[in-house]
Amino acid sequence: MAQALQPNTAGSLFASDGKTHPLPDILMAVTLVLGLLSFITAFFPGLHLLTSWAGLVGIVTGAYGQWVSVTTRERFGLILGLGASGVGLLIGMSNGGLFGGLF
Repeated sequence: MAQALQPNTAGSLFASDGKTHPLPDILMAVTLVLGLLSFITAFFPGLHLLTSWAGLVGIVTGAYGQWVSVTTRERFGLILGLGASGVGLLIGMSNGGLFGGLF
């Protein structure tokens, strides 16, 4: 009986609790953009500074986003961004690191 009063969110990937979550959504978008940037620039060894820093910042924003996330949609996007950021960070570190060999 109580289930008849709940909104139908079965199968919905968008904000499954019916509420808006601006902070996790912004963190998810930032993490996805930084992850994509880090992953794409990882194919160019001369861009290792951009790759490494974008990957590191993407991991930090993604980790905080995971901490405050509420819905599955947010967590799904954050995990994609975190994975791409991690790959980019590791490849960037192997090509020269965060400081370009200065330290």
